[in-house]
Amino acid sequence: MGSGITDADGHDVPVAVVPGEAGPDPRVSVTLSPPAGELRWSCTPAAARELAAALVRAAEETENAPAEGPVTVPAGELRRGDVRDGDKATTVDGVRTDGSTAQVTWKSGAGRTWTQSYDVNTAITLRRRLPGKR
Repeated sequence: MGSGITDADGHDVPVAVVPGEAGPDPRVSVTLSPPAGELRWSCTPAAARELAAALVRAAEETENAPAEGPVTVPAGELRRGDVRDGDKATTVDGVRTDGSTAQVTWKSGAGRTWTQSYDVNTAITLRRRLPGKR
């Protein structure tokens, strides 16, 4: 079974990840072995964790991306998990309506949260909408 990673020509690229030795400057080693030649690099454990987290976020966005493109919904109909269309991932963490006002709590990809108030009929364009979640 292959790694699931391919080069630009579609050839399987074996990947080896090796933990380094403990010490004052610990490193994690990564080796990619495409047919064109081996590529080796290393990073700190913290950088490896950041890369892993970025890969997980990208994988989730790829798996959950709709085929049809963005959808626009009124602010009062937003659901937890909806992802706002834009340059950075911004997810609905919660929505509370009070008459004609929707208070939407957003969460950034970096984990920051904030609340914004909208008229319940304000059009919000979403990159992704999770079906049936409330």
